[in-house]
Amino acid sequence: MPSPVFLSFDGLDGTGKSTQCRLLVDWLAGQKVPVTACADPGGTAVGQELRKLVLFGREHRIATATEALLFMASRAQLVDEVIRPALDRGEVVVSDRFSLANVVYQGHAGGMDPAGLWAVAAVATGGLEPDLTLVFDAPLEVTLARRTRDADRLEERDREYQQAVRRGFVFEAGRRPDRHRIVDATPDPDAVQRVVRREVARLLAGRGWDVSADG
Repeated sequence: MPSPVFLSFDGLDGTGKSTQCRLLVDWLAGQKVPVTACADPGGTAVGQELRKLVLFGREHRIATATEALLFMASRAQLVDEVIRPALDRGEVVVSDRFSLANVVYQGHAGGMDPAGLWAVAAVATGGLEPDLTLVFDAPLEVTLARRTRDADRLEERDREYQQAVRRGFVFEAGRRPDRHRIVDATPDPDAVQRVVRREVARLLAGRGWDVSADG
């Protein structure tokens, strides 16, 4: 019987990670793989309220530590209500962001201690980590040009902050190559999706799933 698998996608806004999440979930469903998709922060009633506050609550001055903990709280609820139950059912879970985002945005770019944020994340998630995180990487000029919606509180921060975010993702992915893969997000979405499918198919095949990256 195949083993459950937990995947997360991360990277700067504008790298196309959310699009790649949707494309992968559609492909997995077409391969008859039971799959649950979710987004972090959000994904639950509590998480949606926290998401609105931390990303769009511009009427509040939110300290960096408060920001980090609000994200962690949303994630704790998401793990409890959505991710662990899906994994317990033997499914594949695909999450648009997870703990890595906290470590990068509030740690590498925000000045908090990345190791400390990893420790808090372990408490919030009960030690749950993705089996594989795909980190989508592209130059800042590319990601800024691709953004089509109004920026949230984090997206509207200056270029120096965004560059620090990009460096943080690359650093953390390099530190844990067993659980992270950097994906070049500059090609067109279909080309990027082919890379995503190859990476995911390799992992799923090793866990007993009958999938083909060409399917």
